[in-house]
Amino acid sequence: MSRTVIRGGLVVTASDEIHADVLIEDGRIVALAASGTLAAEAWTAERTIDATGKYVIPGGVDAHTHMELPFGGTFASDSFETGTRAAAWGGTTTIVDFAVQSVGRSLREGLDAWNAKADGQCAIDYAFHMIVSDVNNETLKEMDLLVEEGVTSFKQFMAYPGVFYSDDGQILRAMQRSAENGGLIMMHAENGIAIDVLVEQALARGETDPRYHGEVRKALLEAEATHRAIKLAQVAGAPLYVVHVSAQEAVAELARARDEGLNVFGETCPQYLFLSTDNLAEPDFEGAKYVCSTPLRPKEHQAALWRGLRTNDLQVVSTDHCPFCFVGQKELGRGDFSKIPNGLPGVENRMDLLHQAVVDGHISRRRWIEIACATPARMFGLYPKKGTIAPGADADVVIYDPHAEQIISAETHHMNVDYSAYEGRRVTGRVETVLSRGEPVVTEREFTGRAGHGVYTPRSTCQYLN
Repeated sequence: MSRTVIRGGLVVTASDEIHADVLIEDGRIVALAASGTLAAEAWTAERTIDATGKYVIPGGVDAHTHMELPFGGTFASDSFETGTRAAAWGGTTTIVDFAVQSVGRSLREGLDAWNAKADGQCAIDYAFHMIVSDVNNETLKEMDLLVEEGVTSFKQFMAYPGVFYSDDGQILRAMQRSAENGGLIMMHAENGIAIDVLVEQALARGETDPRYHGEVRKALLEAEATHRAIKLAQVAGAPLYVVHVSAQEAVAELARARDEGLNVFGETCPQYLFLSTDNLAEPDFEGAKYVCSTPLRPKEHQAALWRGLRTNDLQVVSTDHCPFCFVGQKELGRGDFSKIPNGLPGVENRMDLLHQAVVDGHISRRRWIEIACATPARMFGLYPKKGTIAPGADADVVIYDPHAEQIISAETHHMNVDYSAYEGRRVTGRVETVLSRGEPVVTEREFTGRAGHGVYTPRSTCQYLN
């Protein structure tokens, strides 16, 4: 039996803040006791971690990553090994990645392929969502089987015609199935058919620079698709989770649906909270670094996203981590913005950027933990194993120094990508030590983990429904 005691820190969860010691045995949290009390002082352990002056927080749950994703003729540059190591450095101890069904193939084939990619490679625990690209009778039956074995969420795309796109009929059928089997449909809500028209027209006018990526993927087309997805889910009687919400008009659609009592949820990402179309417009093709979909919006959208996070019209902040190197990958779109691989690196930066939001007064400390740890765990059936510090939970624990200052840079990050989307940004707060199921994977700013420590984690159905 291995025992660890974390002493003297401020334990912050989604619901509480308490100065407490934490006792860990065999990879699980077994007890908390107020620091300095006889009960806490009586604990003995092989390993003692001094967290005086630090926060003791649950490991982050990043419910939206794309390691090794094939896209636009290339692959996301982080493998499961490099991506999960970087996640650990950033205080994230669980990722939920996306297995992909190819058109004409089964869900099982896609899931098996992603299991093979991740097996034995991950530094932290992982789970999978399933991208459904081809809705048919066989696919619908497979959805039931996947839910039974712990893959309980299915992503569909209203964007990317010819690749991942589903039409309204296919979406409705999948939603009807999820209403029966307890699965959660995740939606990339952009009107891809209309966007393709605008892309073609922009290129015909000679508008080829990265900034036009943002201009053709209009906020109104995100809002229209969000509205349509909500109505289809309402017809099907199914819950809906809208991924990477970037526009104030889309937030308004979600807020309206939630005011009507619908089980509709929204996720945003750090890039929409901290970056904008100013980045897409950077000269000399530098804007290509910031091409992702949904796209970055003008700065004025940020206030609506922060407000949505405070009012719980947006519940989760994930990264949509899907990195492509500037050299050799993003450069595929020189002279044609539509050929720039879509995606940003961010799995290592999320917890720190959201702590900066606490420092800046956008959110409270407990809300930070709620949107980054507890709610993603609840939303995707991992709670209370993940996402909290409580007896019985996995000992996924981060010792966080709220006073340390750092400058985010590609020079110092651990993601396998040649640039940082937040290059030169100064933030307050830094991960010091990370435990994954009680094992130190980062120890006082040194990586002490290993590929293969992380295990596949089946999930129950959404625990966040009305």
